[in-house]
Amino acid sequence: MNLAVIQMVSQDQVAANLLSARRLLEQAAEQGAQLAVLPENFAAMGCRDLAALARAEGAGQGPILPWLTQAARDLGLWIVGGTLPLPPDAQPDARPLASSLLFDAQGQRVARYDKLHLFDVEVADSRGRYRESDDYVHGAQVVVADTPVGRIGLSVCYDLRFPELYMALRAAGAELISAPAAFTAVTGAAHWEVLLRARAIETQCYLLAANQGGSHPGGRETFGHSCLIDPWGCVMAVQPRGEAVLLGTRDPGQQAGIRQKMPLASQRRFAPPGKPLPVAMEKP
Repeated sequence: MNLAVIQMVSQDQVAANLLSARRLLEQAAEQGAQLAVLPENFAAMGCRDLAALARAEGAGQGPILPWLTQAARDLGLWIVGGTLPLPPDAQPDARPLASSLLFDAQGQRVARYDKLHLFDVEVADSRGRYRESDDYVHGAQVVVADTPVGRIGLSVCYDLRFPELYMALRAAGAELISAPAAFTAVTGAAHWEVLLRARAIETQCYLLAANQGGSHPGGRETFGHSCLIDPWGCVMAVQPRGEAVLLGTRDPGQQAGIRQKMPLASQRRFAPPGKPLPVAMEKP
């Protein structure tokens, strides 16, 4: 079992969230995982001042980045750190991005993906209106990186509705794709699984979808149903709600067979519309 997806029900206390995340990552490592994915906003769900948290993290004075480094090093585990608010590198006072970071088993940061698509929508739930662009700016780059379990492409939550990103990740050689999320209960019930399975099928990649799964401050409800999906679109493991560690194994032979028998990458006739985004190929 070399892959782990972590489901959490994060609250508005960063220290408590980090304790919960550490406990779940320890479970994943104990069961043999080499790579684990945490959910979106795993440490700062409901945080009232994201800008202040981002400034502290960007200046090297926040709690989350050192924690990720230490957890990866202590556990010998590659970690996709869900998301956290971060300013651009070397610009600690700039507006934050929703950043998903990949750490290697020595605790070194090897990749950073800044969420491309921000959740500015209206949803028929108790909150009604979501405007991520009030807190964040858009990212501008597609990111892949090599890991011991395969080349991983990074994505986040609302990105799932934009298949061109996933086509770009596949074109850049992705074999696995992480999708930390905080999908709402309403949109999750309607679209979560079908979007994930579609992205897996069209890219012929493993999807590692780590969602928040329960009740959060301010009356927010997230859908849960974190899952691992194989390149044929089969759900390998799923957790409806609550905390969980989901485990699975990437089978390179199975994946190669799927891609050989149905060679989608070489048969595609449409190029992505518009100017392609730059791709960051990160190496440890």
